[in-house]
This record gives sequence, structure tokens and C-alpha cells, in this order.
Amino acid sequence: MAFSGDVPVKYKANRVGSDIAKIALRRRLRMTVLIMVLLLGVVGIRVVQVQTFGGDGYRAASLDQRTRSNTIRATRGVIFDRNGNELALSVPSITVFADPREILDAPATARALAPALGLTAQQEAELLAKFTVPGQGFVYLARERTREEADLILGLGLTGVHSYNEPARTVEGGVAEAVIGRTDPDGVGTSGLEKQFNGLLTGTDGLVVREVGANGRPIAGQDTVTAAPVPGDDLVLTVDKNIQFHTDAALLDRVGQLGARGGTAIVMDSVTGDVYAMSNVRRNDAGGAELASGNFATVEAGEPGSVAKVFSIAAALNEGRITPETVFSVPGAKVIDGYPIRDAWPHPTMDMDVRYIFSESSNIGTMLAAQTIESKRLHHYLSGFGFGRPTGLGYPGESRGILRPAKKWRGTEKFTVSYGYGMASTPLQLIAGVNAVANKGVYVAPRLVGATIDGTGARVDRAPSATRPVLTEATAATMVDMMREVVCTGTGELAKVKGMNIAGKTGTGYKVQDNGTYTTDTGGRKYFASFVGFFPAANPRVTMLVNIDEPNANSRDRFGGTAAAPVFARLVPTVMHELGIEPTGTGTGCKKAVAAGAP
Repeated sequence: MAFSGDVPVKYKANRVGSDIAKIALRRRLRMTVLIMVLLLGVVGIRVVQVQTFGGDGYRAASLDQRTRSNTIRATRGVIFDRNGNELALSVPSITVFADPREILDAPATARALAPALGLTAQQEAELLAKFTVPGQGFVYLARERTREEADLILGLGLTGVHSYNEPARTVEGGVAEAVIGRTDPDGVGTSGLEKQFNGLLTGTDGLVVREVGANGRPIAGQDTVTAAPVPGDDLVLTVDKNIQFHTDAALLDRVGQLGARGGTAIVMDSVTGDVYAMSNVRRNDAGGAELASGNFATVEAGEPGSVAKVFSIAAALNEGRITPETVFSVPGAKVIDGYPIRDAWPHPTMDMDVRYIFSESSNIGTMLAAQTIESKRLHHYLSGFGFGRPTGLGYPGESRGILRPAKKWRGTEKFTVSYGYGMASTPLQLIAGVNAVANKGVYVAPRLVGATIDGTGARVDRAPSATRPVLTEATAATMVDMMREVVCTGTGELAKVKGMNIAGKTGTGYKVQDNGTYTTDTGGRKYFASFVGFFPAANPRVTMLVNIDEPNANSRDRFGGTAAAPVFARLVPTVMHELGIEPTGTGTGCKKAVAAGAP
């Protein structure tokens, strides 16, 4: 059959259908390719985002799943005494902690830990609450324990319970513990020298990263120290460990013997101001005497009593208004503004020279001598001796005491300040003031830190103590002579020591009561007994103070010469031995002639 020139209609329809199908297919292919390109673009963008902008977060999440980071506590600097003996140091300890993210059964874990940690039912419930805080990754279980104590907890084999090593602070033998102060469990100084020099003693912590398995337990051998800890610098104190130990023992014994509330003792280099010992004793609730946790020698101020006669007599001597031979007519009592002032002992009106007034500690005689100079000048000297101002020690919480401006002295205060009432000082201020006499009239600030040692082992000596002149050398020598008589023939005879010339001054003060008077509600008194002295008298090397707070008020041992002076005498031979001070002879150095007395 022959075809004409026209294509059959059926054939045309098939070809058109085929073309449409091809077009549709091409469209689908293009759409598929476009979608794939878009998807690949999205994936690419996401990959770039993950690897760049968001990479840190994902890497951190990955590390968080397979690693644990722990801080390596830096070793705190050692505190040495002047001879290189360790006083305060960091010792190894174990801290046990829990990672609640790893704990599989929180109630069971808390229940198992309770007996090992000694927890009450309430404490166990509080621990369980910490375990169930969302996102909680660290809970302390026991801080700074010994290996044996830590093993009792770790031996339970509880999932999520781990440990790490950290240094714990300790004071060797408790020597000078109140002076050194304390740190908190994180190694931050909270009191004393630990607080004052916290920045220097604190090192830089390190970091260790440990890899853990699927069960959350560390993989052995996979710890990586990413930053090594750097120890803190060391302190070298002026404190002498042996002198401090014997001072503590002597003060503890005396406070115990007298049934006193407490006591303070300080041993100081007369020339440099270096403190060799600073002891604080308090009676505890059980009635026993013990070393106090607080350094009351620097932070607690009270009226100094008769030791202050050193300063008012020295001021009048230095001004040229009196000499040791100047005579005053001294009554046994005197009424000022309606307030009776009585002498240290009952006596009729009698003539006394300044030497006798000082040796026998006459209140009214001292008041008359001090009245030879203006109140403003007396205040000037008292300030020069260090009262009403910081000592320069920089000790945390140090009191500046109380010394009001002379223009604010009212009534009896104008007179009583001459013999230690109407002003307040710390024991440290009191010994530093008396030491100005020992140091040829020059005040030298007390010092507790002699040097520092850095990480390379290099020692850096600290600057010497600040000084200032207060008296002429001649006045100081006159005062030393009169203070020797206090010990030889006056109120301080119990401070005598064979083989050493001693100079000093006693002080017996009444303590202000809660009712605002010096008399208790039952009509009694409470005493504050003191002795401050130095030796060798002719060329002083050491100055010492002993305070006994509230000795038995019914005992003869309630006075400075009977309560405190014997402690001084007990300590002198020890200090001489430790510092290599040669004896001044075989006797006490006191003349056998007639005692100083009334003319």
C-alpha cells in the first residue's frame, strides 16, 4: 500500500505524546538535580557551620562526653621561722567528689554514702537533692582527707564517685598558729598572716584532663596535664620556733596556776623590732587554759595601767621639767571634779622624789610629774610612742587603740592618762612604746616577716622597720636607770634573773565592767596585770611583755609584779640561750645599797 505525502493522524498523535513525555522527564530530572544541589548546598553550609562558627560548641560537647577536667591545686607557699624551720605548709590530702551525670541510681548512691560520710537522715536527703539537680556535674563529698579516710569511701565502688589530690594547710605543732592564721578549704587565707600575704602565698592552679569510657569511669593512663600548677612564694618570719614554744608553755602554765581568764606574751628584738614570739592564751568553756585561735596581742586593746607611767615620766624628763631627784608632796588620795583618785597604796601625804615615785608606781606622784608639761605636749609624746595609731605591722584587724586628742580630754581624763587610764592600747603597741626607751629613745615598728622566697629559690629581704626619734638618748638612759631600780628594789623584784641585768615596769590595772565602772555588780574588781622589761639593761637586745588577764582577784598574785613578772624571769634564760646572749655576771646586777626611797 502506497503512502500519500501526509503522515497518518495516529502516527502524529504517538509522536506528540512521546515528546511530551520527554519534556516531562527532562523537567523531573532538572527538578531532581536542583533539589540535590540545594540539599548538597544545605549540607555544605552546615558542614562549614559545624567546622567553623559552631565548631567550638560541638567539640566541647564531644569532649564533655568523653573527658573530665579537674583542677590541680597549686601548692601554697611555705611559712618558715627565722631559722628555716617550717611553721605552716601544705601536705597531701585526698578530696572525694561525685559527678551526678555518671550516677546510675541516685537514691541508692546517697544511701550507700551516708554511713561512710557520717551523714544524718537530713544530710543524706540534702545530698540526694544535689545529685538530682539538672546539669549538676560536681558535688563535694569529703574535702582534704587522708588516704585511709578516702579509701573507705572509694572502696564502695560507686559509679560516679571519684577523687583527686589537693594540698591541705597545717601548722607544725600549732606553733604561732594564732599569728599565722588560717585558710579555708580552697586554700584562701582568711585570717592572720595567711590573709595578709594571701596573694604572695597563693600559687597558680593547674589543669588535668582525663578520658572516660562509656560507663563514665576514667580510662587508665589517659590523663593529660594541660597546665602544670605553679607553687606560691614562701614567707620567712622573724618568729623563732623554739622561743615561741617556750613562751607558749610559760604563759599556759601561769594562766593555769592563777585561774586567769587569759594572757599575752611578746618577745621582741630591741633594735630591729623583729618579733621572736607572740603568744595568746585563753581559758576555754571547760575551764582549761589553751592557746587561743585569735591573735589578741594585735587586735584587742585595753587600758594599759601603770606601765604607761614610763611614757608620762619620760615626757616630763625629756622636756626638762623634772629630774629623777625632783621632789613632790604626794597625798594618799586626791579629789578631782568630785572623783577621788587614790594612790597605788595607802599612805599619808609625804615627799617623794621622781625616782621613788616611779619605782614604787605612785599614781598621784606620776600625775603631779606629768602636770609639769601641757596636755598637748603629753599627747604629742604618747603619739610618738605609738598610741592611737597603727604600729605599721599591717596585720589584719589590728587595732589602733584609743588616744583622744588632748583638747577632748575632760575632767579626770586630763590626769589619769598619765598613769594609764583614759587611753587604750594593744599589747603590741605597749611593748613597742616601752621598747623606744630600750632602743636609746628611738621608736622602731614591730616586724613579723623578714623575707620572701620566690619560685626560683631567691630570697628577698624585706625593708627594715620604720623608726622615729621620741626621746633623747640621755633621757632614755635615765629611764633605763630608773627601770632597773623597779626590778632591783621596786614593784618588779620578781623579774630578777641571775646572770642578767633587767630593766622593766610593772602595771596593775582595773578593768572596766559592763556597768561602765571599775567595780563589779557585787562590789569586786577585775585586774589586768602586766610587766614589760628588757635586757641586758646597759645595752638592750631583747624586750618582753607579759600580760595576765583577770588573775584571781582574791590572790596576792593579781598584780603586775606578782602575776606577770615571774613569767618574764622564767623566759629570760631560754631567750638568752636561743639568741646567744652572754650573761652580764653571776648575780642580778642589783646594788646591795639601800633601796630607792623617799628623800
